[in-house]
This record gives sequence, structure tokens and C-alpha cells, in this order.
Amino acid sequence: MRATIEVSGLRKRFGPALALDGMSFTVRPGQVTGFVGPNGAGKSTTMRVILGLDAADEGHALVGGRPYTGLRTPLRHVGALLDAAALQPSRTARDHLLWLAHSQRLPVRRVDEVIEQVGLTSVARRRAGGFSLGMRQRLGIAAALLGDPPVLMLDEPVNGLDPEGVVWIRGLLRSLAAEGRAVLVSSHLMSELQDTADHLVVIGRGRVIADTSVAELIAATSGGRITLRTTAPERARPALAHAGGAVSVTAADTLVVSGLPAERVVALLNAGGVPFSEVAAQRATLEEAYLELTRDAAEFRGARP
Repeated sequence: MRATIEVSGLRKRFGPALALDGMSFTVRPGQVTGFVGPNGAGKSTTMRVILGLDAADEGHALVGGRPYTGLRTPLRHVGALLDAAALQPSRTARDHLLWLAHSQRLPVRRVDEVIEQVGLTSVARRRAGGFSLGMRQRLGIAAALLGDPPVLMLDEPVNGLDPEGVVWIRGLLRSLAAEGRAVLVSSHLMSELQDTADHLVVIGRGRVIADTSVAELIAATSGGRITLRTTAPERARPALAHAGGAVSVTAADTLVVSGLPAERVVALLNAGGVPFSEVAAQRATLEEAYLELTRDAAEFRGARP
């Protein structure tokens, strides 16, 4: 089975509301793909359509070239975590996974393997209803890994995890992608995706806004800006402006320069005898890039403090 998710032309209405408006993208093997967008953008609906939980009005979604509903043992093909609370609270963690394993004809040993993998061995025989949110997240991830699938879909996997758990999930996602799996991660935490994702699908109002690598998106937002620290800004500014640079002052000793490469800035300062302590390319954060992209796509906004 190919390790891919292919979404093509999805349209979906809930009454008068258009949730998906021609959604199309591909999640490829060997990388972590971040799936992001404002609240109400269509992330959850898209994931539910991929998993056959909602039916699209138009278009199709395929896992490994096949619709999810056509998979006889789906957990062997795609592992998913959409809602960590979706479990029987009276069952122990191990029994919850045993029930899933039995339904998919998976060996019992696989249950104990994933329990150890997610760090729940010491509480495996405790009832899941008494688990904290972070423990439920780990149990949901264990269920997603149970069939050793080539495709994984995780919705907000760091939700409720402590700092150790956040570091662990980062490493897990990267290792799963390194094994050649296709990994789709929906998250609102741009700082986590910046350290984890290779690719990003940004959506807004049911459509794809950007489908690009994280590095390319950050580079485009950074815009070739240079940060310059100097004790003589009054001398640096005209020298750089005369050479075609756009210069703005952000602090008493700090200028931001655009339109000139760092090497040219250094050469101009040296030629003019202008002292400086730092010339560095500005790098936007993924959060800044995301906010710039989705500025007009956010449906819900709070008042500015």
C-alpha cells in the first residue's frame, strides 16, 4: 500500500454553511505534514471525510490510493487520533487496545509493544476513565500505532502533554516519517510544527491557502530583511539608503534593512568606516508566517487588548 493521503476537490455543506470549498492536497511519505488553519477553516471536517466519518458532497479522499471505507482492516493502513476522549472509560488501557487489536486481527504482543512505546506500561491495567488528558492522548497515539500503519493522522497530538511528553511526541513524529510513513498533524501550535514539520498545508474558509515546505514559507515571510546593530545609525542609514536599501529604525542601535544582501551591507559599512557589531539575516517564525497568510481567513477574532 502506498503511504499517501490524497485529497481532491472536496466540497461539503452543513446546511447553509460551506465547510469545504474544493479542498485539494497530498500528504507524501517520508515527511511530517502540518495541517493548519483558523478555527472553522475545515481541518476537522477534512480529516473526518478522509476517515469516512463524513461523506463529501463532491470530490474524493484516498488513503494509499483507496477510500478508507474500502479497507478491510483499516488500522493496518492508517492510524488516526481525532479525539482522545473517544474510549470506554470503564475499560483498562490494555483492554481498550486489546479490543481494537481483536477487531483488526492483530496479535496480542502488538498491544504490549505500543503500550511500552507510548510510556503507559505502569498504568496499563488502570481504567482509562481515570486518566488525565495527557495520558488519554498517549493511549490514543498507542491506538493509532497499533496496526503499524504506513499512514498516520493526528489531531492536536501535544494537547495535554507535559514538557517531557511534548519532546517525546516530536521525536516520535520525526522517527515515523524517517521510516517512510506519511504523517499528517493538525495543530494550532506553530512553535511545535516549526520544530517538527517538513511541509505545511495552510487552509482557510474551506480552501488551501498554501501548500509548501516550512523552510520556503518562513523564507518568503522573512523577505530578505537584515538586522544591523551599530553605534552610528545616523551614518549607516544614509549609506545604505543611497545604495538602494530600505532602512527602518527599530531601536537606538538597531536598524532593519531590506533590498540589500548581508554581504553588500557589510561591504558598504566597511567602505564608509561605519562601526557595527552585528549583521544578521532576519528569520521570521512559523507563527508570523502563518498569521500573515491567514490574516483574511480567520472567521473568529477576539478584541485586541
